[in-house]
Amino acid sequence: MTPVAHDELERRLCGIADRSTWFSAALRAARELELSSWCIGAGAVRNLVWDALHGYSTPTPLADLDLVYFDASDLSTEREAALQQRLSAAMPGIPWEVSNQAAVHLWFEDQFGHAVEPLQSLHEAVASWPEYATSVGLRLRADETIDVIAPHGLEDLFNCVVRRNPTRVSVDTYHMRVQQKKYALRWPRVTVLAD
Repeated sequence: MTPVAHDELERRLCGIADRSTWFSAALRAARELELSSWCIGAGAVRNLVWDALHGYSTPTPLADLDLVYFDASDLSTEREAALQQRLSAAMPGIPWEVSNQAAVHLWFEDQFGHAVEPLQSLHEAVASWPEYATSVGLRLRADETIDVIAPHGLEDLFNCVVRRNPTRVSVDTYHMRVQQKKYALRWPRVTVLAD
């Protein structure tokens, strides 16, 4: 994809986020935490875009809204919990899930069965998420503009393609996710790649 095309997809994504009342409010609430490196991403961004592309007026319900940040100086679960509590107080109807991506290596093996090296940045964390279409994060700046983190581009997101990100996700885990998520039932235009 040419840089112009990528820039156009970024503009489209920011426009969709700007026009969404709930997503804009979530970005503002997250910005209030005053974290130095953060974004809202993964399924929340995927749902936002795929709902818009399908013309849905009511947002698809979220299992959780991922607010991720990167802070290697404090890996405590207490800090994550305190941040999540602040977000839940600000927007109680949202199923917030707060995660310090600098601490992923501490729990990844227990959850997914294999150890991983510590991540070095928020960008590297987003690049490791399960599918390319969900490897996207948005952050609201003080000037109300939106930063886009999309290490694998935005093509899969805007083409409604579910493709495994091999960085940390096994084929078995990918197939399990595809079966659980039932993407095509929610969004008929979605194409799920075998692996």
